[in-house]
Amino acid sequence: MKIKQLVSVLGMGIAALVSFSTATAAEPEVTLKLHHMLPMSSTAHRRFLVPWADKVMAESNGRIQIDIYPSMQLGGKPASLYDQARKGVADIIWTVGGYTPGRFPKAGVFELPFMPASAKITSMALQEYAEQEMQDSFADVQLLALHTHAPGSIHSRTTPVSRLEDLAGLKIRASNKQMADALTLAGASPLFMPVPSVPSAFSKGVLDAALLPYEVVAPLKIHQMVDYHTEIHGDRGLYTQFFIFAMNKDAYAKLPADLQKVIDNNSGISTAGWIGAAWDESEQAGRKAAVEEGNQILVLSDSETARWKTTMQPVTDGWIKEMDDAGNDGQRLYQKAVDLINKYEQD
Repeated sequence: MKIKQLVSVLGMGIAALVSFSTATAAEPEVTLKLHHMLPMSSTAHRRFLVPWADKVMAESNGRIQIDIYPSMQLGGKPASLYDQARKGVADIIWTVGGYTPGRFPKAGVFELPFMPASAKITSMALQEYAEQEMQDSFADVQLLALHTHAPGSIHSRTTPVSRLEDLAGLKIRASNKQMADALTLAGASPLFMPVPSVPSAFSKGVLDAALLPYEVVAPLKIHQMVDYHTEIHGDRGLYTQFFIFAMNKDAYAKLPADLQKVIDNNSGISTAGWIGAAWDESEQAGRKAAVEEGNQILVLSDSETARWKTTMQPVTDGWIKEMDDAGNDGQRLYQKAVDLINKYEQD
C-alpha cells in the first residue's frame, strides 16, 4: 500500500473512532443547580455534595449535569434555601433544618440535649423516622436525605467551660431552639445565628462561645479565634442539628423514569448513613486543628455531665408536651427516636 493510501485509510479510521466516541458519550439532557451556604473548603462541599454530584453524573452516564453553587452564590440567605428548592429557584439544596424554626417540629426530637450518637447512626435513625413520621412535612419537595453532624462541642474565646456554672452569662451561639432553651436553663445568653456568621461574631466580640461540631472549626478558622474547647464523652453527645438535602418536585418530575431512578438510588437511608460517616471522619480533622493551635481541650466528668442532663431535662419534657399539644403523641415520637438510634447503633 502506498504511503498516501495508508494515510488516507488511517485518517478514515481515526475519524470513525472520533465519530463513534461522540455518538456513545451521552450529552447532558438536564442541568441541575445545587445551592448551599458553606464555602468550598467545608465538609459539606468537599466530602458530600461534590462526591454525590459526581456519583449521580457518572451513574446517569453524563445525562445529568449538576452545577454546584456554594456560599449562597445564587443569592438569598441560608434561611431561604428550603424555599428556594420548593419554589424552583434552585433545583437541589442542602441546608440546616433549624434555620426555619418551628417548620419541622417533629425532627426536633433529634436535636434535644444528650440525644445524638455518632453522625452516621443518628442520620440513619433520623431518615427512617422521617420516612415514617414526617411525610407531610416534606410534601412540597422531593426529599433526598436528612442527616445530622457529629455531636457538637462548646468553643469558647476566653472562658474555660468545665462546670455548669461556667455557662452563666456567656453569650453563646445556639444551633437550634432546643439548645437555646437548654443553654438558657444553664444561665447562658444564647444567640441564634447561621454557621457562616459565627467567625464575624467572634471577631466583633458579639459571641463569647459557640456550639459547633469540630468539622466546621478548621474551614471557618474558629480554632484561631478561641482558646478552649469543651467536649462531652459518653454514649450520647451534648447536641446535634439536622440538615435537609432536597430537590424541587417539578425538577424531579420532569426527569425520565430511568434518571429518576438514579436520583432515588442516591437518596434515602443508605445515603443518610454515607453522609453521616463523612461528618464523623471530618470531626477528627477539626479537633486536630484545634490541638495544633495550642488550644485547651476540656472534657466534662461523668458527674458533671449528669448535672447538665438534669438541668436540661425540662427541654425534652417541653418538646414532648409541645407535640402532645399539637395532637401528636410526644412520648411515642421521643421513644421512637431513641429506639431507632439504638437500632442503628447495634447494626
